[in-house]
Amino acid sequence: MTSEKQDSGSPVPLLPVDQNDRSGGGGSISGAIFNISTGMVGAGIMSIPATFKVLGVIPSFFVILLVGYFVEVTVDFLLKYTHSGESDSYGGLMAESFGKFGSVALQICVMITNLGALIIYLIIIGDVLSGNNSDGSVHLGTLQEWFGIHWWTSRAFSVLFVVLFVMLPLLCFKRIDSLRHASAISILLAMLFVFICSMMAIHVMWEGKTQKLRLVPDFSHGVSFSDLFTTIPVFATAFGCHVNVHPVRAELGRPSDMTSAVRISLILCVAIYFAVGFFGYLLFGDSIMADMLVNFDQTSDSLIGQVLNDTVRLSYAIHLMLVFPVMNYSLRVNVDELFFPKRPLLATETLRFFSLTCILLAFIYGGAVAFPNIWYFFQFMGTTTVMCIMFIFPSSIVLRDAHSISTTREKILAVLVIIFAVGTSSVAIYSNIATNIANK
Repeated sequence: MTSEKQDSGSPVPLLPVDQNDRSGGGGSISGAIFNISTGMVGAGIMSIPATFKVLGVIPSFFVILLVGYFVEVTVDFLLKYTHSGESDSYGGLMAESFGKFGSVALQICVMITNLGALIIYLIIIGDVLSGNNSDGSVHLGTLQEWFGIHWWTSRAFSVLFVVLFVMLPLLCFKRIDSLRHASAISILLAMLFVFICSMMAIHVMWEGKTQKLRLVPDFSHGVSFSDLFTTIPVFATAFGCHVNVHPVRAELGRPSDMTSAVRISLILCVAIYFAVGFFGYLLFGDSIMADMLVNFDQTSDSLIGQVLNDTVRLSYAIHLMLVFPVMNYSLRVNVDELFFPKRPLLATETLRFFSLTCILLAFIYGGAVAFPNIWYFFQFMGTTTVMCIMFIFPSSIVLRDAHSISTTREKILAVLVIIFAVGTSSVAIYSNIATNIANK
């Protein structure tokens, strides 16, 4: 990608044509593992402890394994058809199997998913800075704890400040490579978050002050059978990596290593998610919020404890601020391609670039302020677009079998994956609708 002109003097597209051939671009398998894992470990990690409250510890562990297994299966579907077909992208595979309709359907789902993820990022940042009282209990943010409750410590103002003076400058970079240093810092901050959370839980457990854990669902305290299915979309969102598979594969020295890279990444993420879910639930018990960071507003008996609480919250909030521009980049490209399919966005088209950037950012900000609970966005995305991208579309490619290479076992697995995705999504949607009606 470049913002300069070629020797001929013609403008260069903002997104370059991939010059790597099908043999790969010389990247290492360790780099592929890092990139795939980074794509999975995002905002979804914040809601995993809340799923432990609904499911209990033991079922949560098995659901994490089940979702991880289905992710491996569907990624293998994509890679197999990539090796056998002429397309080197997810959209190309959909176009080969279902024509223009398939590629547009994928593009719309990716746009909605990225848009929802960015709104979730801003909601979490707002929770850290200005607290949250969406579930009836008041949790103060770091700004309110430090300076008190004022108009300038409110969610609307604090998030607006971050959007204008942190997000917007980073979004002005036309090359995603310019964000590489910010991305590296964000990964270090995420690792710091996981480490501190685990150490705090172990310390509390050593002192015998941990909350009582629920090993299995407690149907006697308001948890219904259908409520269990509302946790599946959260896990599915946390394992989303399918849109990153082809770009990472294109940079591998041996594209055949991609399968191993994905499997190792899944093992790492399963370990991280179970650790965060278990230790987070161990720390806060049934008081755990949909956004675990909100729970770290609790008053500590020592100065060190207060510093750790604030460090945990601020480290992950800054991590999301730095990841936000990378996610927004792909969103902006997809929106532009959808509305201007025959006019690629050029690096020289400054007005169009900044107009699209500001419109998307304003919409994301409005959504984060209007809907301050990330659980609803995880439910919506996880039961619709995420299920399509992760499970339904790859399985449909196998059942369509445009290259006549699918085995009977693969077709059976594809049917099972679709039944799992459609069945859990339908029950989760029904449960959410019934809960909302009952609360009115």
